[in-house]
Formats: sequence, C-alpha cells, structure tokens
Amino acid sequence: MGTEFTFTFENLEGELAAAVKQGYEILTCKDYALRKISGSTFRKTLVNRIDVDYSIEKVLPLVNVLNKLGIKGSFFIRLHAQEYNPFSLANYCILKHVRDTGHEIGYHSEVVDQAATWKEEAVECLKRDISILGTMLSVKVCGIASHGGETGLNNLDFWNNRSAKEFGLLYEAYDTSPAFNLFHESLYISDSEWTHWKCYKSGVLVPGDQRCLSQHLADKPRLIYHLTHSDTY
Repeated sequence: MGTEFTFTFENLEGELAAAVKQGYEILTCKDYALRKISGSTFRKTLVNRIDVDYSIEKVLPLVNVLNKLGIKGSFFIRLHAQEYNPFSLANYCILKHVRDTGHEIGYHSEVVDQAATWKEEAVECLKRDISILGTMLSVKVCGIASHGGETGLNNLDFWNNRSAKEFGLLYEAYDTSPAFNLFHESLYISDSEWTHWKCYKSGVLVPGDQRCLSQHLADKPRLIYHLTHSDTY
C-alpha cells in the first residue's frame, strides 16, 4: 500500500508542508512531553523527530527545510559514532545552528553498546554522555532516543526497568509511561527502512503500509509521530 517515494529533501519539504497546510501543529518531542505532563489538550498534532545516525552534514539541509517552513524538530545526536564527530569544527557549527534556530537537541543513546564494549556501567555511560552533550552545546538535554547500533545488542533494553525521570529527563522516545507514551498513542510513520516508509498504529506495525506522510493525512489522524533520518535524503 502506498506509491513509490523518492527520498529527497525537496520531497520531504513537500510532505511537511502538506501537514502544515492541513492545520497540524508541529511539535518537538520536548514540547509534546511538557504539554502532556501539564494535562493540556491537543488539536491535530505532529511530533517531529529526527535521528542523526551517520552524517551531521546532512542535518544542515534538513534544518534549513524546517526553518523555511517555520516548524521545529527534535534532533538526536550520537556521541560515539565512527561515521562522525559531533564536535569537529564543521559539525559543531551545524549543531549550534540547529540550537540557535530553536530546535531541540537530544541524545541518540548507545549505552548498552558502550557498556559491553568498554566494560563500564551503562548508567554511568548515560550520565556522562548527557552531561557532555549538554555542556558542549550549552543546552539542557531533556530526551533520549535509543540508537539501533551494529553490535547486535538492543540499546532500548536499558530502559526495561528504568525511567527517564530517574536521570532528570522528560522522556525516552519509546517511553510507555503515562507522562509520554507517544509511540503507543499515535500513528507512527518512519523512514527507518531507508528505501520505503513504514507505520505503526497504537504501537502495532501495519504490514505492507508504505504510505508517506501526505498519503496518511487523507485519514486525518489526530496524533502523528513522524521519524525521519537526515541520512536517508
């Protein structure tokens, strides 16, 4: 189900512009969490999450798309990627641009991988990384999105018996607590298959549904959790 989609920044701009045109309020993960905690009601809402897996250079055209549309997103940054150094001269400038134009910067966590590789406690790895990312960019890191690494381990397992609140955070991206629970309460649309879209409804995969955002909008979903990867485009 769904037509072929070409993953270009121009096409992604068109997808997000369609949501804006149809009256969706575009929120960061942080803003969604704060509103959920406050008990606020939501009109048609799209939560805009961006995972930065392999290239910070590709963040720049994506953040420029968001700025052009006047919308915000949550960018989740790795600290231990072989593919990029977030604090290189060029990459640090890009991340400052993301911050200074009003977007959220979160941590793309690999603490299970780190603990296994370095023989260190995952809790201490997480605390240190949150501190480093926040200090380097002069931001308060409010949220975590667990990265699917290449070790075969699942970084999301760290949260099986832990809560984001324990670490002074508002949320983890797949947090099931009533204070967040976005994945299970939304239509989740993701480009994480790299060559086509996939979606989950209320936390359950919809087999064969490869529709892009603009095609889903015809169904008028109340709450959309939209995950993109800058590397895909």
